Amino acid sequence: MSHNMNPTTYQRANTDWLADCAVGLGVHWTTQTVPRSGAGLPFATAVERFRLQEFLGAVEKSGVDYVIFTLTHALHFLPCPHAIVDEILPGRTTERDLLGELAQGLSAMGKKLIVYYNHSCNQGDDPSWEHAVGYHDQTKDRLATNLCEIVSWLGSRYGSLIQAYWFDSCYSLDSRGPCNSVSTDLRGFQFPWERFTLAAKAGYSERLVTYNPGVDQTFMYTNHQDYWAGELSTLHMPPTDQYLEKGLQWHGWTCLDDQRWVYSDNRQDPHLPLYTDKELMMFIAQCRLHQSPMSFNVVVFQDGTLAEASVQQLSRITAGCDTSA
Repeated sequence: MSHNMNPTTYQRANTDWLADCAVGLGVHWTTQTVPRSGAGLPFATAVERFRLQEFLGAVEKSGVDYVIFTLTHALHFLPCPHAIVDEILPGRTTERDLLGELAQGLSAMGKKLIVYYNHSCNQGDDPSWEHAVGYHDQTKDRLATNLCEIVSWLGSRYGSLIQAYWFDSCYSLDSRGPCNSVSTDLRGFQFPWERFTLAAKAGYSERLVTYNPGVDQTFMYTNHQDYWAGELSTLHMPPTDQYLEKGLQWHGWTCLDDQRWVYSDNRQDPHLPLYTDKELMMFIAQCRLHQSPMSFNVVVFQDGTLAEASVQQLSRITAGCDTSA
């Protein structure tokens, strides 16, 4: 599939399984996530000590249909082995395959996994990675190849265990959208989104792909994606149809509790849920009317445990959901 190919030739993957979902749970578990109290552990140690069974138990209790798990964020460290990343910059992966264990655990529970991936080239958040991956090369071909190979390797390793990708920070690779955080000289380079989509579907052609254009935005970098990223600041944009104007399956994602997304400072208590049960139920009812899934980001601590008040609220909400479309 050439990235110059007519976009009308792209055959979107079937999103019926996503449309059938009512509520998803998202977490930003990253190198910057801290414990409930005290000093944080080094990332590799935190991965080793991640309480997966407790995490899965909270997911089960919440009653959600799927999980969005953050693989990388501001810093490009992965909680799993990865041969390509090891070649680009050693020391950024772990021996424990937490991603694989999580994927297997969710699959055994009958729940889907959406993997959030950030290329981590965002205005100097991770300078070592930016230079290693090729973000600041005069020509960006190596950058594009590296990023394509990173997601292709993941897809080939985990296959159908990864049902979808949620790709962030597209606006640091492409200046065309409403948000622009490019911090390198692109020299006219156009990131090959269509090639990247093909790489992301390695190992499982039905895997869904979305590209986040920014908070509350519907701009599309490419037609070669399957559903709307739907990062929302609040509950102010309920769906009015199953699909956006350009044909993307509607999907939303907003914070249920802590609007910082990442629990990175334990001098501040994790926030209690931002909405009443009634507010959430009314919003989700509108979503179900249009077969539109809604994801809620929940505070996760470094040990892998989740904010109890948020899990309890999700449990009440999902128990009251009419999931029939």
